[in-house]
Amino acid sequence: MGEVAGAGLIAHVPTIVLPEETRRELNHGTDSTLVSGLHQLRKEVFDVVDYDTVVVLDSHWATTVEFVVTAQERRAGLFTSEELPRGMSRRPYDFAGDPELAHLIASKAAGHGTWITAIEDDHLPIFYATTNVWEFLGQGLPDKRWISIGVCQTADTEDNLRLGRALGDAIAESDRKVLLIASGAMSHTFWSLRQLRDHEAAGVEHIFTPEAAAADAERLEWFAAGDHARVVATMPEFYKYKPEARFGHYLMMIGALGEGDCRAPGRRYGEYENSVGTGQVHVWFDRPPGGFPRPRRTRVDADYLRQVQS
Repeated sequence: MGEVAGAGLIAHVPTIVLPEETRRELNHGTDSTLVSGLHQLRKEVFDVVDYDTVVVLDSHWATTVEFVVTAQERRAGLFTSEELPRGMSRRPYDFAGDPELAHLIASKAAGHGTWITAIEDDHLPIFYATTNVWEFLGQGLPDKRWISIGVCQTADTEDNLRLGRALGDAIAESDRKVLLIASGAMSHTFWSLRQLRDHEAAGVEHIFTPEAAAADAERLEWFAAGDHARVVATMPEFYKYKPEARFGHYLMMIGALGEGDCRAPGRRYGEYENSVGTGQVHVWFDRPPGGFPRPRRTRVDADYLRQVQS
């Protein structure tokens, strides 16, 4: 029987892969704590916890009519970002996939009233929400498998939770020990191009609005207390501050961990920082004694089940 060995909300911002000199220039001589936080997370978790596979819930990979999970035996190549090719150019990546787990995840879709497809195509694009975190947390660990699941841009809160429940059920049925990475930001509004370069430093005063920073801070307090029920219940309020990917990366993660039944407190790695208006942070949720709660069951009526299965 498989299990989730740990999970985290992890920032993937391009700044983390820039040279240190450049990072300091952008931040008035001080380096970003997001970088030191990732190094600490690698040392304290990814280098010591017993796990087989990392599942990245990738907030940059937007699908439309279904959730998609990568099912290649291996992914390798050079990544250049279409968004920021000056800062992320020809960066090598090379890691084993986990086709068996990917197909098992997809097989759980109908039981939760959703749509999940496992794709083995070696030409499927990859995104820096996966590659940037792999550079820090996976590079040099060749025995660890990495797969990604995209966010679906037509999914709402319930859809994202359903994906998480299916993911959690698949992990439990497998023989895998899995780490989950919800790769993405909190509030996520950029400054306009003419203003942006005045707001590249990490300070909280550069978050797009004080209200967005306050909403992020409130949820960070709830994470620290393990109050995931309150985070999920207040999603309509949080949507006012445009969390990245409608916070689908976090919702999928917490759906796999039991939603409001999960009381795992979060440990901060590094500080909460700005990135051109957006709220960025690393928060890790350790496996509680006895494991995370089982995912909730999804109530699916017969007509909907037939539609999903067709």
